[in-house]
Amino acid sequence: MDINVTGLTKLYGAQKALDNVSFHVKTGEIVGFLGPNGAGKTTAMKIITCYLSATSGEVKVGDYTVRNNSQEVKRMIGYLPEHNPLYLDMPVIDYLEFSALLQGVEKSKVQLRIREMVKKCGLNVEKHKKIGELSKGFRQRVGLAQAMIHDPQVLILDEPTTGLDPNQIVEIRRLIRELGKEKTVILSTHILPEVEATCDRILIISKGKIVADGTSDTLRKKSQGNEMLKLKIEDGNKMDILRALQQLETVALADVIAGSENVFEVQSKGSLSSRRNVFKLCVDNKWVLTEAVPYETKLEDIFRDLTIN
Repeated sequence: MDINVTGLTKLYGAQKALDNVSFHVKTGEIVGFLGPNGAGKTTAMKIITCYLSATSGEVKVGDYTVRNNSQEVKRMIGYLPEHNPLYLDMPVIDYLEFSALLQGVEKSKVQLRIREMVKKCGLNVEKHKKIGELSKGFRQRVGLAQAMIHDPQVLILDEPTTGLDPNQIVEIRRLIRELGKEKTVILSTHILPEVEATCDRILIISKGKIVADGTSDTLRKKSQGNEMLKLKIEDGNKMDILRALQQLETVALADVIAGSENVFEVQSKGSLSSRRNVFKLCVDNKWVLTEAVPYETKLEDIFRDLTIN
């Protein structure tokens, strides 16, 4: 089920939490929603899930709008808020039954859905304990289970792996990937490797505006600009090699990496690549090219560049 967000704006007095935000999420797509604290991520997610109303703009989930059809939208969405609200005095099984009935699951299917969620979220050992007795990681699993108990077509997950250990994070990632094959998933997180491991696409929001939209590879290419290569060239004089590199028609800049022996940094011109020219240069001069590594921009660097002014 598609989600269409158009011109979404949210004002708190004179402050703009969201400023004319628009994006589209397709069925079967997992989108990572990134941004620093206070950027507007949680506000946007709360508007999509009908917890908040927008000042202007529209959100459409499938054929329904949040403004005019909030009850229908709520039935189609599973939501795990940033601060997982749980009834700590209730046993896990009772809480999931309560959540299922609250979400309108048919009574004849409630126990089946509970069993499925207990298995999927790894709650079997803890299912008879009170939620207040669980670790933070298991409480997060209970929150995920309640978000999915009614088999929603859309999942909105705000920091879904908070408090989980590395093994649990891998399991939840796998679960989200499986769910994303047939559901629409939006998740926010501050763990950038998690986004790359889980999400098909990344939205970055800063100061209430979308500042990037694309796959991690697309964002890297946009950020990198000119090709940068680290080269190790042996069996030749360092300065002779440097002068030859600087004279290549595709090379904008070339230099020796400080403190290294015959290791060079080469920046290509515009959208050109120097790799073939470098290889031919080494063959012609009987130099041995033992290393040619493109510099890869990290997602953390892209995030910082887009969100720090």
